[in-house]
Amino acid sequence: MPELPEHLELKRTRVSCNFDAPTDTEPILYSGAYASMGVDNTNMEDFFKNFKIKINRLTEDEIEFDMVGIDAALANAFRRILIAEVPTMAIEKVFIANNTSVIQDEVLAHRLGLIPLNVDPRLFEYKSEKDLPNEKNTIVFGLHARCERGAPRNTVKSDELKWLPNGSEFLLATEDNDSDPAAKARTYTSFSCGQDSLPEFSVNPICARHPDITIARLGPGQEIELEAHAVKGVGKEHAKWSPVATAWYRMLPEVVLLQDVYDEKAEKLVRKCPVNVFDIEDVANGRKAVVARPRACTLCRECIREEGWDQYVALRRKRDHFIFTIESTGALPPEVLFTEAVKILEDKCERVITELS
Repeated sequence: MPELPEHLELKRTRVSCNFDAPTDTEPILYSGAYASMGVDNTNMEDFFKNFKIKINRLTEDEIEFDMVGIDAALANAFRRILIAEVPTMAIEKVFIANNTSVIQDEVLAHRLGLIPLNVDPRLFEYKSEKDLPNEKNTIVFGLHARCERGAPRNTVKSDELKWLPNGSEFLLATEDNDSDPAAKARTYTSFSCGQDSLPEFSVNPICARHPDITIARLGPGQEIELEAHAVKGVGKEHAKWSPVATAWYRMLPEVVLLQDVYDEKAEKLVRKCPVNVFDIEDVANGRKAVVARPRACTLCRECIREEGWDQYVALRRKRDHFIFTIESTGALPPEVLFTEAVKILEDKCERVITELS
């Protein structure tokens, strides 16, 4: 296949960052944009050949990987799905029997809802308003903390949330005209079997993901007694169901020296960069500036802000190369979160194809 001239290839594959503003920011999506030159702009074979994912860093709660060969719209779709559509379990209903602390009931319930839970949401089902709670759609936690009179102030941590595998221990409030005596003995959550009998939870019992999150501080004589019910949901309904602390991406920076920079000018270039992208090497002609760490570039453009420096340095971004970072809250490992996002996007595409056919 014929190749495009260099200036057109740069316009097609790069975003140029000048000292005042970026240029060539709009992608060229039309397949026949370069048809007069014999170049197909949207060749599927090229996509299959060029697309790849490379993991750069993976920890218990964070992953950074390079995603090469896709458009920014697709990368942004993954980001939005990760934040708003990958489900998790979070505390939705809080039944407070006693709260004499300085924290109001509503604030206390809100704080409990934001505590990440160490449980795989794929093991549970969604619960609608009409569904009765059971072991497949509800997780029950109990909390009872008290600070005795004369004792120092007590800090209530998230590790005091105790999982109740057999369901609620609070009685269900019934109306006065309820004539069924058995109704007064019903609990809010009635499991047909205990959750602790399930093999998934016998090895990894349900608990708060981080044991040291402060829920409240109790003074002498103050007490909190409550029950919290967690259900499955997604982040677009409420942020407490979002599985990521954040997920973001950036285009791969490309720093190019348009001409050699030597000696004092090279030292000045190194000083101008706040993130140490440039370095100096000793060569036969003196000391020469080189681009040592291009991935560290934040596109602050300090290196080209002074007049004339854009003749020495060019700052660009690769349009189809994204550095993607996912920070998990702990419900699922970060690499699993991305695969779940891919599955959700795949389901969306299948629904669109089905509706169009």
